[in-house]
Amino acid sequence: MRLVQFELGNGERRVGVVEGNTLREVQGAHSVRELALGAIKAGTGLVQQVQGLGLGDSHDYAALLAELKILPPLDHPDPAHMLISGTGLTHLGSASARDKMHQQAGDDSAMTDTMRIFKWGVEGGKPAAGQAGVQPEWFYKGDGSIVVRPGAAFAVPPFAEDAGEEPEIGGLYVIGHDRKPYRLGFAVGNEFSDHVMERKNYLYLAHSKLRSCSYGPELRVGELPQHLAGSSRILRNGEEIWRNEFLSGEANMCHSLENLEYHHFKYSQFLKPGDVHIHFFGTATLSFADGIRTQPGDVFEISQAEFGAPLINGIGSSDAAFEPGQVTPL
Repeated sequence: MRLVQFELGNGERRVGVVEGNTLREVQGAHSVRELALGAIKAGTGLVQQVQGLGLGDSHDYAALLAELKILPPLDHPDPAHMLISGTGLTHLGSASARDKMHQQAGDDSAMTDTMRIFKWGVEGGKPAAGQAGVQPEWFYKGDGSIVVRPGAAFAVPPFAEDAGEEPEIGGLYVIGHDRKPYRLGFAVGNEFSDHVMERKNYLYLAHSKLRSCSYGPELRVGELPQHLAGSSRILRNGEEIWRNEFLSGEANMCHSLENLEYHHFKYSQFLKPGDVHIHFFGTATLSFADGIRTQPGDVFEISQAEFGAPLINGIGSSDAAFEPGQVTPL
């Protein structure tokens, strides 16, 4: 089952089940979070919760996408109660580009911290079920205010040095009233980042991740396929300027999903009832690694057939600048 959140012409929210080119409303549901919390309370699964409510009106999916009426497939009415985070160096092809960025100038022989963490992941990222493996790289991206709906453009901070895509799969979670995390499923994501800033020094990784992101348009309920092969491409003035294969799923990763989830939710501050978590699992495909430099007006398109409609976002204008000296003492 694949779920979508969308807006009607009057601004009211609905949840839809994808049936080809049509969205069928889930009767009485106004958010996927609401559906999930209802399923947790009832002790049932998300699919069963949807089936119990039943399906109603049909809507033209393509028209809603074109009108930018499709919302991220999971959100929270208070963006401060959403945590967007991610893990890096999790995919088998992910280390080479990062290592090139982080090598000391003129010293290709030294093992960088990037390669060291990647090596640890290869050796200990897939422990036996129920056991903790090696910790992955982890980063904070922002709260729900940074999320851009499918089809919309990313705002770029005036201090940004790059506006680069990162095609990834994200896990979508709700924290139950029992303080346990519940995974609703997965979505395709664009974990938009600043690779020029990160390349200066790997300690700038935290700064480089504080950018917008997008995921969806569809939530795939259930388990993640072991092997996923999609594509990531960039369009400029309607012409494709770059394309590459995008591989994911545990068969292409050096960490298990269980291990990545454990090392996120082991922190008690991430277990606040009702909160929403979007956690990106990493990528091995970057246009930046191929020498591409994006510019305003470029369009990203990330496709995985198992996730339905592609995720499309553009690069918009800069945010308003926050100038030095604007902090006011009281």
